[in-house]
Amino acid sequence: MVTDEQVARINTLARKSREVGLSPEEVAEQKQLRREYVDAVKTNLRSHLEHITNPAPENQG
Repeated sequence: MVTDEQVARINTLARKSREVGLSPEEVAEQKQLRREYVDAVKTNLRSHLEHITNPAPENQG
């Protein structure tokens, strides 16, 4: 799970990247934080999709 602090750090690094650029260490940190964020979103989406059911199939006849 991605915390609010991690999201804030992602945003801070993105802003700094646009304004002045990032050091190699910050680029690596940004890449890692983004990967964690994307993985969390994918996990959350999979969980939601696994719990979707079709309440009544149409045209069963």
